[in-house]
Amino acid sequence: MHFFLRAALPALACLAIPAALAQQPRLLVAEKGAQSLAIVDPANGRVLALVPEGGITGHEVIASADGKLAFVPIYGNSGVGAPGTDGQNIAVIDIAARKVVGNIAFDHGIRPHCPMIGPKDGRLYVTTELDQTITIIDPKTLKIVGTLPTGQPESHMLALSHDGRRAYTANVGPGTVSVIDIAARKVLKIITISANTQRISISPDDKWVFTADQTKPQMAVISTATNTVAKWIPMEGIGYGAAPTPDGRWLLVALPDQNKVAVIDLKSMQVARTVAVGTYPQEVLVRPDGKAAYVSCEKANSVAEIDLAASKVTRTIQTGKYADGVAWAGR
Repeated sequence: MHFFLRAALPALACLAIPAALAQQPRLLVAEKGAQSLAIVDPANGRVLALVPEGGITGHEVIASADGKLAFVPIYGNSGVGAPGTDGQNIAVIDIAARKVVGNIAFDHGIRPHCPMIGPKDGRLYVTTELDQTITIIDPKTLKIVGTLPTGQPESHMLALSHDGRRAYTANVGPGTVSVIDIAARKVLKIITISANTQRISISPDDKWVFTADQTKPQMAVISTATNTVAKWIPMEGIGYGAAPTPDGRWLLVALPDQNKVAVIDLKSMQVARTVAVGTYPQEVLVRPDGKAAYVSCEKANSVAEIDLAASKVTRTIQTGKYADGVAWAGR
């Protein structure tokens, strides 16, 4: 597997960006229908820029640990398991400069998708679906430093344990979850979920992994101690993207066909309430302070901001066409 880095644009050296401005928190939103990344000021909900990604669609985004760069894997023009183009690069965007400054290119179509930053090693982990792997990249040098096997096709989404020991992938078509030992770089177990599963998240204490059954309105709760499905949580609709609150008290789950977000009580493992959001919610991001959540609403071309204490939408941010992946840059 080979890569190359497009050099940073020379003009960037001439840009005088105040340090305070460069460090401001930003909300990042992948706009599938516009092949661009929306950079949003979360303080006022204003879209600061729509950065073109190069004419091919990126679905997901993550920010570097220092909040300076955004990494957007360019998946292609299809959905998981469907025919279409096979993306083979990751766009690197300078958030303050609002420009693409680099590119990580693979030597073949690989459909890179879900990016994560390792909580312990700070490396960039990206699902590389067609190779049934997770690719590991040094975000400072943009060099590929290794791969992890998933042992399954369509390893679409990724969660990393907070202790840095395990990776978990949701394998869509097979309807499974792969449990991977990061240090040993081997698959420990393949867990059967259903005929089809989507998205994946992990509790802050690393005890539970969550993935949504796409055949029934229920959430699978996997015990990381036994690597088995310990419980099923019924919901009023098919779940999709999910994220826990930093205190481990709640899990927020997008319900696309219901235009709602389910709020699951992680003590009782039951849905406590739902919050109405925009049309066809996809992904959930909980702000680091735990006070608000952001939900991309694909068919509404917007992001809903939820006040978690009040459990209501306080603001709708019009970001761009077919909003999908969301990430937070800064603190």
